[in-house]
Amino acid sequence: MAAGATTGATGAGRSLLKRVLLAQEIGLVAVILLMALGLTLFGGTKNKRVQTESGQWEVVQVNKFLDAQNLVLLAKDASFVAIMAVGMTGVIVMGGIDLSVGSVYALCALVGGMFLRYNWANGPPPLSLGGHGWLAWTLLVAGLCAAAASGAALKSAGSAEGTKKARAGGLTLAAIGGAAVLVVIGAFVVSVRDEGAPAAAAYGWKTSTMLSVVVGVGVCCLVGAICGLINGSLVVGLNVHPFIITLGMMTVVRGIAFVLTDGLSVSGVPEGFTRGFFKAGFWEQAIGVPVYPVPVVVMIIVALAGAFVLARTVYGRRVYAIGGNETAARYAGIPVGRVKILTFTLMGLLAGLSACVSLGYLGSASSNDGIGYELSVIAAAVIGGASLSGGRGSAVGAVLGAVLIQLINNAMIILDINTNYTNIVMGAAIVAAVVLDQTKARLLPGGR
Repeated sequence: MAAGATTGATGAGRSLLKRVLLAQEIGLVAVILLMALGLTLFGGTKNKRVQTESGQWEVVQVNKFLDAQNLVLLAKDASFVAIMAVGMTGVIVMGGIDLSVGSVYALCALVGGMFLRYNWANGPPPLSLGGHGWLAWTLLVAGLCAAAASGAALKSAGSAEGTKKARAGGLTLAAIGGAAVLVVIGAFVVSVRDEGAPAAAAYGWKTSTMLSVVVGVGVCCLVGAICGLINGSLVVGLNVHPFIITLGMMTVVRGIAFVLTDGLSVSGVPEGFTRGFFKAGFWEQAIGVPVYPVPVVVMIIVALAGAFVLARTVYGRRVYAIGGNETAARYAGIPVGRVKILTFTLMGLLAGLSACVSLGYLGSASSNDGIGYELSVIAAAVIGGASLSGGRGSAVGAVLGAVLIQLINNAMIILDINTNYTNIVMGAAIVAAVVLDQTKARLLPGGR
């Protein structure tokens, strides 16, 4: 009996070790470490001006990669993409795609920046649409009613009982309601822009740091969640592939961002929001440059939360089930429509959170922000192990994929390679990741 138990324990230990060694994340960690070692050994050195303990300045040679400033920037840049890559992993695991993340990111940062820089001491700006207050309020009420009226359809979405027309009509109604609310928010933002910017530049926002952070995070995440809700509702309600819906949404949202700002950047956000929180520096005396840990801390929290939700919750298991076989999941009683809408909404929310972190770190936002982020976010999720055919992926892998992508960008600079080749390398990395994923699925038992 004891011998059998020992044999069983040994077998279980070997099985666990095998799973760990074959895990996608272990391979990514190994690649990241090898790249870091290669850049350390072959990246060369550079001259850097540092201040000695006596207060004198002198020029010393430092390793290009291991330079503290380089590592801080690498971690910060990776965090913006990694936060969104966690949400993209859920979408891809479910068998979908979201091409609008870069545009949503830009819109959330702009709206958040306008709200934060407005001088609320003068009271809220008037809510109007085309100069008519009644029109804005009517559209807002109609949008909220439309969103509320779609509740019954959202409840039956994906179930076998409701008719396709009822589900499509209700979910389309939800998308229309979300779009109406987004239009009213846009009109309100225009009022904030036109009436609040001059006062904010001179007066500033005299509120606490924590309040500014709460408002910034809340506004950015709300706008992103509404955009994600519209994406999900249109995908489910119209029964159109996510590629088409999010491709159109990408263009529409980018256009809204330019209309709201007339193509100008937004700056003047409160110091408490930037240097007081998101760009709070630490350990400058110890390593010579300030470290800004908040973006990385947010990235880690999102990664852990995403890993828990996907692996340990009913919702996460439903996401994997839909990606594995949507028809079987539907017959198993999983509310496919609701899960899809929730997943796209969470994707938009995380795009808003990433935009808020970026706004807090940089202190400004532009209509051109986030251009090309679609490729980076999708690449991070795919390199991190998410299968484009659905059913497989992990939040931790997405974060590691984002770090690897940033390492590639960093390597191009350190090795003095023409940065015009960056997109070529990125595309090749995506193709290689998909090919390796398919090869693994064919060669390993249960790999799919």
